[in-house]
This record gives sequence, C-alpha cells and structure tokens, in this order.
Amino acid sequence: MTPDHGGRLRLALAAAWLLDAALQYQPFMFTRAFGQSLAMSAQGNPRLISDPITWSAGIVEQYPAVTNAAFATIQLIIALGIAWRPAVKFALAASVAWSIAVWWLGEGLGGVLTGSASPWNDGAPGAVIIYALLAVLLWPGGRDAPASFVAGRPFGRLPARLLWLTLWGSMAFLTLQSASMPSPGQQASALLALVFDLVAIGIFLPVPYARVAVIMAAIAATASWVIGEDFGALFTGSATDPNTGPLLVLLAAAYWPAHAASRSRSRNATDRLTLLAHPAAQLPRPGDADSALCLPAGAAMSAEGSQAPGGASSRPGARMRPRRVGPGDGRL
Repeated sequence: MTPDHGGRLRLALAAAWLLDAALQYQPFMFTRAFGQSLAMSAQGNPRLISDPITWSAGIVEQYPAVTNAAFATIQLIIALGIAWRPAVKFALAASVAWSIAVWWLGEGLGGVLTGSASPWNDGAPGAVIIYALLAVLLWPGGRDAPASFVAGRPFGRLPARLLWLTLWGSMAFLTLQSASMPSPGQQASALLALVFDLVAIGIFLPVPYARVAVIMAAIAATASWVIGEDFGALFTGSATDPNTGPLLVLLAAAYWPAHAASRSRSRNATDRLTLLAHPAAQLPRPGDADSALCLPAGAAMSAEGSQAPGGASSRPGARMRPRRVGPGDGRL
C-alpha cells in the first residue's frame, strides 16, 4: 500500500460530493415538490425526530430556489475543499456536520427507526451518514501511520474495525427487520443478512480472510446498487445522491489490508520522510555508547574502522603513517 493511497481515496470522496452537488442543481430541486419530498421522510419516525423534519421541509417548500441554491453550493464547496490539500481538514470536518444534519432533516435518519428501512432497496442506513463515516476514516495523517489499511490510520486499527462492525452489523439487523413479515423474499433477505454478518466480522481476521470480507462487501454493495437501488435512481431527475452502493465500495477500498511487505515499505517511506523533516534527531551525539546503532551500516563500519591499533581512537583529521619493518621485528 503506497503512502498516497489515502489521498486517492479522498479524491474519490471529493468526486462523490461533486456528483451530489450536480444532482442538487437539477431543476426539480428548485420546485416546491422537493420540500414536499423531504417532509415524507418524517413518516414513521418518533415525534422528536419527525417534528424538526416537518419544520425544515416547510421552509424549503416555501423558499425552494434560495434554500436549494444554498444546499447545492455548500456541497460544491465541500467537494472542492476535500480535493484541495490546504483545505482538506476543514472540508472533511464541514462534511461531517453537514452530513449529520442532512441525515436527520433530509433522510429521517435513513428510516432506521421506522422498522421498515431496507439496506437492499432503500439504502439504509442512508448514503449521507456514510459520507460522514468516510470523512472520519479518511482524515489525513493520524496516530497509526503503519496500519495495514487506510481507514485504520487516523484513530487506530481497532476503532476503525469497530466502526466497520457497527455499520455492516446494523445493515444485517435492518435486513432481517424489514423482512420480518412472511414474504417470498424472506429467505433471500436471511441470506443477505448472513453475508452482511460475515463481512462485519471478517475484518478482524488475518489479512487473507480480511481481504475476502472486503471483496464480499464490495460485491454486495454493487449488487444492491444495481438491482435493489436501481443505480441510485440517478436518471430520474429527483435523486440527491447516488445512494449507498458506490460509497460502500469506496469504504471497502479504505479497508483493503496490505501484505506485510507492503506495510514494511510504507514504514520505510515514513521513516525516510521523518529523517528528511528532522535530520538532527537522527544524528549520534559524541560519547553516546549506542551511537553506532543510529548510523547506517556503512557509516557504522567506517566508525569501527577508524579505531587505531590498541583500541585508541584516531583523532579527527589525523593521518596514519606507514610503519617501518626492521630486522628486529622478525617479519619479512
């Protein structure tokens, strides 16, 4: 895994936000019907969740042009900010706040509290909350740089794996919940829930098995996007995002584990960057007993070779003189 793999994934996330902005500029979004569609997400939710949705949807319905222009522009700024390195952290943080607000007021928390939301057909728990998750997991830098997968770098491997477990485990639960009533597709839903469970726990397994789990996640996400979500209804003129399929594939790419050799190369590259940034921190100090261990192998050998016979160290700049062999030395 190359050190810039996370940067490429962030560019892919920026492209997804750019697509969202383009969809938000569709003519339908500037009509009162858009506000009415937002109000529908309040159905089936508790009043604590539904009342703010109804209130905000009323404002959008009353001022559709102004509010939607603001929505589209915010998403465009987020996309450009993530793609522009100096602003990437600010843009990622803004995308988390915006995603949570839209997940509540625009998607009704993805319908997870209604008891009928389906990851296969509806994209539960919602595309916008996956945007927030990706922003957290693709945060540049981090405390665990040598992690075997990009999502483990910002806050550590275990928290990243727990987030993966929570997402795919909740999708398995929602799949079974939406198919609790007897129906012809109940067995298929049970099988899909089993796949989600295997994907959820597979990330904790050794690298070869974790890769299988990530591949299964990408295949399941693609199948649900094509068959269940109908390509996110992108061509209907009323879609606000591509739905969860492509975002889950991007998430799977962030969890792709590298082999040990790749991790070693990544650590070496990180060490070289650290040495270039702080060269003085790597130099041995005079009198340090372990100073030779801080030097490259060639330098350490040179240091050992600079010892004069008898264990006395040669002075800096002193030249060794040839020793004459006389008759009394017993040498030829």
